[in-house]
Amino acid sequence: MCGITGKIYFNGDFVLENDIEKMNQAIIHRGPDDGGVYISADKKVGLGHRRLSIIDLSPLGHQPMSYLERYQIVFNGEIYNFQEKREMLEKDGYVFKSKSDTEVILALYAKFGKECLQHLRGMFAFAIYDQQEQTVFCVRDRIGKKPFKYYLDENVFMFASELKAILTQAEYKKEPDYLAIHHFLTLQYCPAPLTGFKGIKKLEPAHWLLVDLKTKQTEKQCYWKLDYSQKLQLSENQWKKRIMEKLEESIKLRMISDVPIGAFLSGGIDSSAVVALMTKLSKEPVKTFTIGFEEEKYNELEYAKQIANQFKTQHTEFVVKSQAVKILPLLARHFEEPYSDKSALPTYYVSRETHDFVTVALNGDGGDENFAGYQRHSIQKFALWYEKFSLIHKIIILPLARLAALLFKNTFFQRVKWFAKTMADKYNYRYANYICIFSNEAKNKIYNDEFRQKISEINSYGIIAEQFKHSGSKDKLDQTLFADFMTYLPDDLMAKTDIDTMAVSLESRSPFLDHEFLELTAKIPNKFKIKGLSNKKYILKKALEDLIPKNILYRKKMGFGVPIESWLRGELKDYAYKLLLSDKANSRNIFKKEEVERLLDEHCNTKISHAQKLWSLIMLEHWFIAFFD
Repeated sequence: MCGITGKIYFNGDFVLENDIEKMNQAIIHRGPDDGGVYISADKKVGLGHRRLSIIDLSPLGHQPMSYLERYQIVFNGEIYNFQEKREMLEKDGYVFKSKSDTEVILALYAKFGKECLQHLRGMFAFAIYDQQEQTVFCVRDRIGKKPFKYYLDENVFMFASELKAILTQAEYKKEPDYLAIHHFLTLQYCPAPLTGFKGIKKLEPAHWLLVDLKTKQTEKQCYWKLDYSQKLQLSENQWKKRIMEKLEESIKLRMISDVPIGAFLSGGIDSSAVVALMTKLSKEPVKTFTIGFEEEKYNELEYAKQIANQFKTQHTEFVVKSQAVKILPLLARHFEEPYSDKSALPTYYVSRETHDFVTVALNGDGGDENFAGYQRHSIQKFALWYEKFSLIHKIIILPLARLAALLFKNTFFQRVKWFAKTMADKYNYRYANYICIFSNEAKNKIYNDEFRQKISEINSYGIIAEQFKHSGSKDKLDQTLFADFMTYLPDDLMAKTDIDTMAVSLESRSPFLDHEFLELTAKIPNKFKIKGLSNKKYILKKALEDLIPKNILYRKKMGFGVPIESWLRGELKDYAYKLLLSDKANSRNIFKKEEVERLLDEHCNTKISHAQKLWSLIMLEHWFIAFFD
């Protein structure tokens, strides 16, 4: 696991070694073990690398790495099937100097060109410079586990694992992207290719980008996507067997490491399954790590401890207190894009503490996306069923919901009113409503006139809703899951995991997001994912019944929640008022100060929660302070 950088000139300028060293230094936390720089003979191409040693700890794994005196690569990630591919290549006469997966990528590229990607199973972002063809081949993995950000104009192409490296270069003039901010306020992240910085993009998952130095042209193409149209008609028992076999295979591949390895354990279904199967595959006790809060409502420590005791792991737990928000400026700097998923806070803490014990940690990310495990998935299914009562809804339910929200000023009835109101929307836009932070209506209230003109009232819901038609399936739940895979998963969940772990030089691996496992679960009929209207992740729970206690499998999902609602009414109250109503915040010319104050007052003085809205405003202001003040 590493950090990569690069700079390529199209004009008469030369890349200096100091340019690449500056870029490398900006992301040194991603790879504290080693660093390297390559400058081409004509000084048009510079590549940089920071290394966190996981596989092949010898100097032979050093990057940038050359092959056949023609190719140079900088690579961030892990290829889990590299040993199998190495044996295949050796039979064809290919010779290797190292034991690293990096060299295998180079040999595959030499043999197959762009089609090398079909041979890779893992998480990766890399760039290969072909000296003969004068091209740079840039790639991001299928799910978007590893980041690739870049800047391109008529004179220069620059890329890096984190855009902070690009900010060190004189060619880029820093400017906020207000369209990205507009979308962030709805989604809590910047959707690809946007980053929050005008001109800097992120390469979409499962895409390659080819830069031709001779023609100064670029070509971008998608090389893989999930297909939900090919369902397998297997029995429940057959599905249980197939799921467990593939999940075990995925975990086994991710336990290959030359450094200490452990697992994040929340006490939920997915991480418990990972730990249980790791225990089966390991000769030594598995090291497990969990995070909790003083507030009991958000505390899953007892469930994690139950799993740790059952599988006799070496278990360590940590407790986050509200004082942890003192690190918000640090998090804003690390995330580098506007980002407000509140679970980033405990993920950072558990990553930081875990790094004291291991260098690699497996996680349960992706279980909900595979098996429809989020509350919004069952709400979507219920809404599709409820559509048949549209007349009763319009005449009776909607007026009652509005009246209840008016009489009982609390979050529950606000949500009931919101659900009732969204029934008038088309199902894909309705789903976008379920997951938005600031709705179109709320943004219209809070924006000042100047900012509203900048974004021309562009509808952020379309970023989610337009993905529904690309799933290959007519089933509306399949379309919903596909939309999650194309938006929320890479731009929110994967960004959180990568940034929080790499900020403390820890590698995280996600067995549920193995692309072969994803291809299998896409073939599962949805009657096995949500049973009835609300029994989520049905087939996964059934598959795990002989392994995981039922009180773990069938308890109410908590998620990686954070008690910001109570923090903002207590210890964080004065902090939030001071930050969000400051002259500096007001000078951004985005929000109406009186509307921000109204949100704060209503949250602090009533039972209506605006916690996530306020958290988004707090993190946006910290982003501005970190990069533009």
